[in-house]
Amino acid sequence: MPIVRFASGSACQQYIGGKSELEVAATTFRRLVLELEQRFPGLGRQVEEGMAVAIDGEIFQDAYAAELKPESEIYLIPKIGGG
Repeated sequence: MPIVRFASGSACQQYIGGKSELEVAATTFRRLVLELEQRFPGLGRQVEEGMAVAIDGEIFQDAYAAELKPESEIYLIPKIGGG
C-alpha cells in the first residue's frame, strides 16, 4: 500500500493525532485526497490548499492525475508563500 509521509510539525498532523505517516489504499493522488478527507474530515482540504506534493521523489505542480503504485511514497510538505 502507498505510504503518505507528513513533514514534521505540519498542520496535517493535527488531523491524524501527530502521526508522521499513513498507509492508504488510493491508486491516484485525487483518490488519496478523497480517502484522507473521508478518514480524517478536513485533512483532504488541508492537503489540497496548503501542501506541496512529491511522489516517489518527483515534485508535482498538479498531482491530481498522478498514479500511485503499491510501493509509492508520497511526501506532503507545507507550501511556502512568497512575494
